[in-house]
Amino acid sequence: MFSTTPPFLDSSIHETFSNLLSKFSQTNNLKSIKKIHAHLLRTGIIFISYTLQTNLAFTYTKSSQQNNLQTLTTLFKSSIITHPVPFNSTLSSFVRNGYPFLALKTLSFMHVNSVSIDTYALCSSLTASCLVKDVGFGKQVHAHVVKSGWGCSVYLGSALVDFYSKSMVVGDARQVFDEIPVKNTVCANALLSAYSDAKMWVDGLELLKSMPFLNLCYDNWTLSVGLKISAGLYAVESGSQIHAKVIRTVYDPGADVFLLSSLIDLYGKCGLVVKAKQVFDMARFADVVLWTSMLGVYGKNGCHEEVIRLFKKMLVKKVRPDGVAFLTFISACGHTGQVDLGTEYFESMARDFGLSPSPEHYGCLVDLLCRAGELEKAWDVVENMPSEVRASVTVWGALLGACCDHGHVDLGKFAARRALELDPTNTGIYVLLSNMYAKCGLWDEIEELRELMCVKGIKKDIGSSRIEVTRSNLKRS
Repeated sequence: MFSTTPPFLDSSIHETFSNLLSKFSQTNNLKSIKKIHAHLLRTGIIFISYTLQTNLAFTYTKSSQQNNLQTLTTLFKSSIITHPVPFNSTLSSFVRNGYPFLALKTLSFMHVNSVSIDTYALCSSLTASCLVKDVGFGKQVHAHVVKSGWGCSVYLGSALVDFYSKSMVVGDARQVFDEIPVKNTVCANALLSAYSDAKMWVDGLELLKSMPFLNLCYDNWTLSVGLKISAGLYAVESGSQIHAKVIRTVYDPGADVFLLSSLIDLYGKCGLVVKAKQVFDMARFADVVLWTSMLGVYGKNGCHEEVIRLFKKMLVKKVRPDGVAFLTFISACGHTGQVDLGTEYFESMARDFGLSPSPEHYGCLVDLLCRAGELEKAWDVVENMPSEVRASVTVWGALLGACCDHGHVDLGKFAARRALELDPTNTGIYVLLSNMYAKCGLWDEIEELRELMCVKGIKKDIGSSRIEVTRSNLKRS
């Protein structure tokens, strides 16, 4: 197929073999790829061209077959080139193609064989460590960064902050952030996301306020996470300030789905439904995320008629609803007593939209029927649930609540037993069961239930709420 005489190595040779490798890779022609590999070995070209090594390594990493990955290892071991480019390409390709463990093995191979490890390899390795949830390996990479003098790199600093943030080691992420001599918005966003994911709302808000003093600019991601943090604190004043900054600095906020959905969520959690609707109307195009967010705002604030109206409008606009939208709609039908409408759209999920109802959807349907006093129909729904969908605590809890309202003690006991089999420490089930016994005058059963809770160490959750107190609130009071 190929001549065994080593040709003069010029750019045309590189281009020819690179094009062949790319073509065979696209068609997954592994046999031809291995023939090219064999030819490069026979002629010795592979030993003097790290460019072809890179292309060949990238071709092998695109394949998920284990024998090809072993061939890749052999390729590196047989090479006398120690240039980092082929290894960096392989590292990155392993991470992108879902083989983070092999990426870490590649870094170890580089270290053992004295291949230069640069920032590119270190950043890819931190991403791989995060994917395999190996905090220990990531800390070893961090130690190598410090010892090799890369600690001043803002790119590696951002990668380290992102690694510790996604690994939920927020304290270390903050320490790395503080040690970066010249910070940028990327590393600040990574730490902000960590605070948000860990629900450390106050720390996140303090970091957000300190960014201008660190000469860090806000981008759209910063503003979105800031709105999420404000929503977590129910801090409508700080959220409104971020909203004002969005209007002043973002060129076209109506085109940013994440910003708009974060604003809708903020105002919805704070009970400002009208403002949430104003933000929703800003959208320049119909997006299912925004429609679902607005449906959720109406549902959480008790505007159930508006949920039904907006859902129907969503269908008219040909916006395809997702499972969350159906969940909100069926729940709203339960609160408004529209049993037939809720049942009809529950059935249309699979029939018209190809969505498989989840246990939460069945729980909403059971709640819909129970609120209307249709306990027998609700029981039929539970009995006839598909085998692949297991009844959740939500389903049994809805049935237990209905039994409490209508005094069906035997069915209520059965529902409670099945719910506690799934979640033995669910205090809500114990409370519902106790309320049912109290309503039916079964005081001995209540005493037995309390003793059982004491034996299992189960205590009723204490409710709490949060409000934002501002100077204007104090003046009005």
